[in-house]
Amino acid sequence: MEVRPYADSDKSKREQVEEMFDNIAPKYDLLNHSLTVGIDKIWRRKAIKIASRNNPQKLLDIAAGTGDFTILEAKRTAAKEIIGIDISQNMLNVAIEKAKKQNLENRIKFMKADSLDMPFSDNYFDAVTVGFGVRNFADIPAGLREIHRVLKPSGRLVVLELSEPSNPLIKGLYGFYFHKVLPMAGRLVSKDRSAYTYLPNSVDNFPYGQRFVDIMTECGFKNTKLKWLSLGIAAIYWGEK
Repeated sequence: MEVRPYADSDKSKREQVEEMFDNIAPKYDLLNHSLTVGIDKIWRRKAIKIASRNNPQKLLDIAAGTGDFTILEAKRTAAKEIIGIDISQNMLNVAIEKAKKQNLENRIKFMKADSLDMPFSDNYFDAVTVGFGVRNFADIPAGLREIHRVLKPSGRLVVLELSEPSNPLIKGLYGFYFHKVLPMAGRLVSKDRSAYTYLPNSVDNFPYGQRFVDIMTECGFKNTKLKWLSLGIAAIYWGEK
């Protein structure tokens, strides 16, 4: 079943996700880092380490949002061309200002683009990363095939995504926090009643674990692998073209 941010809207999932992130962009960083207690920064560093193993020179970050992942890539890789794309212009505006403040505007280019129809030529990038964005794709297999298209032969895709812990105790605590605490805090701070209800629902419906690895393989990726993080709260997936 497809999960959308606004159940009473006739807009497509892509349009709703764009609207949602445009709405919450001003408070996104405050909520994101506070609600994960900063552990998301550790996850990002681990993902970038995997993405940089082949010393990529052209790197694409999809669902760049407010730019944390993209900016960290500029600091931790030697890539000469780094592009961050997102469907939300308001999120990208925050990212652009961040890059300017850190004097990285000459190393990073942010642009509005749809992950299912990217304005890049075939076989262009050495590596592609997606941090907490695949579950928002309107069509996950179509998005993965589009990523496969723009990657060079032997290029690497690295996906960082939330999942569901397998340990019953951790799963129970995580579920309470994710389905009760997070939506309440999100509504109070972001003023968007649907955004932080959509978040846990989108994670629940994401085909995490081996299911996602299998989808990557079906979409043409080889040497696919999975690494669980923080007792299964998140995972890194990667594969090559």
